[in-house]
Amino acid sequence: MYWESRHMGYHMADMPMDAAMISGMVLIVIGLVVTAYGLVPVGAQRDKVANLQVRALDDAPINRVHVVLLLVMAAAITIDVMKPTTLAFVVPGMAKEYDLRTATNPGGSLPAALLPLVGITGTVIGSFLWGWLGDRIGRKAAILLAGVFFVATSVCGAMPSFELNLLMCLLMGISAGGMLPIAFTLLAETIPARHRGWLMVLIGGDIAGAYVITSWLSSTIGDTYGWRVMWLIGFPTGLLVILLTRWVPESPRFLLALGRRKEAEDVLRVYHASIVPVEKSELTVEAGVKAGYRRLLQAPFAGITTVLVLVGLGVGLVVYGFQLWLPTNLRQLGYSGVSADQILRDSALIGFPLNFLVAYCYHRSSKWTMVTLSAMLAVSLFGFVAFGDSVADNKVLLYALLIPPIWGASSVVAVLIAYGAEAYPTRIRSRGTGLAAGMSKAGGIIVIALVVLAVATPSISMTALISAVPMTIAAAAGIAFLIETRRRSLEEITAEELRVAV
Repeated sequence: MYWESRHMGYHMADMPMDAAMISGMVLIVIGLVVTAYGLVPVGAQRDKVANLQVRALDDAPINRVHVVLLLVMAAAITIDVMKPTTLAFVVPGMAKEYDLRTATNPGGSLPAALLPLVGITGTVIGSFLWGWLGDRIGRKAAILLAGVFFVATSVCGAMPSFELNLLMCLLMGISAGGMLPIAFTLLAETIPARHRGWLMVLIGGDIAGAYVITSWLSSTIGDTYGWRVMWLIGFPTGLLVILLTRWVPESPRFLLALGRRKEAEDVLRVYHASIVPVEKSELTVEAGVKAGYRRLLQAPFAGITTVLVLVGLGVGLVVYGFQLWLPTNLRQLGYSGVSADQILRDSALIGFPLNFLVAYCYHRSSKWTMVTLSAMLAVSLFGFVAFGDSVADNKVLLYALLIPPIWGASSVVAVLIAYGAEAYPTRIRSRGTGLAAGMSKAGGIIVIALVVLAVATPSISMTALISAVPMTIAAAAGIAFLIETRRRSLEEITAEELRVAV
């Protein structure tokens, strides 16, 4: 149906769904259910920890297997982040085809902002759902399932009605929201402790690459094949993720925590880690930690969870609030020719080298990197509150204040999720990382919901204030509750948390 519409500029609005399309969608749903069921591990011993030395993973040198894993995870994260970033590039074409209500078309039917609202909501749900799945079916299996969902939801590009586009966009968001926490969880559990932190932050900084790739695709094939092709790209990229899982071993820590010794030994050999039987595994320190999201809100993890929630909420408000309305606010302050696409692209390109500095700082101290970045964002945002509209009169001051919220937001997200992957025990690590990832998008739901409700665009000082408050509280709370994870094994981190609680 998509190909048949090429003579109409790939305009498919209100086309009737034929029997083939309906049958195909039914088969897709059945395939997803069967795939998910097939990935559930059978006969896992959840109360018995295999008595093998976990420290062997941290003692192993960085080798080809680690490098391949890092490259695969970098590719998977880039593909994953491309899904929500595509929203900005499909909304204009979709709004025109379905006659949706926008700033340039106030007489349209439904608000175009419904699409990003549904998509971002899906990513928040997906972060929590895949966080649970990662702890339930395994890290590798969860990544594989996300790839299958990428392929299935690419059918969004062929949906004839706007309502079906919303439904498929929600499902696409759910699948996209899960890859980031699962990838970081797997990296945290397999990369040697002395290299773990800075490598995860560096990989997380690849978020900027997704903006560059998506904008390039939109300006090339998007102009030729219409906005729908940006969704159809999910088909080949999803297949690529599924193919790349061939080189993704399961987390040995996850296998050992479930008592799956034979599988763990096979994976340890892949990582060239020594297989050392011990009377008492280091993972027994987590014996009293029960699974479930509720555990994240209980001692000794409640303080860390509070900080991660505040940082995530704050940076989400920066990205989807301050940055979203920045072009409009700058034009109101007298600056012309400012576009959202240009700001996103330029900030991604210019900010990319900054990720190396942030990765080095995280390598030196994870706790103080988190606190410092949060404080820098808060100070910069409060600068806009203090100077108000007069900030436009001083270009040097304006650009100085723009640096942290524009260039530093992606770095904060990388540090946030990396720390979440280190701070929690194996049984709830995927959930904790999912919580951090989900909260980094939760602010977007609040902001975009205001657009849907047609609330007037807030001033630059108001968006700055809304974002600065949680970042300030997070920086202060981080000093009190965060612990240092630098170059320490995950079991040592958990042991300190439990010891402090006692």
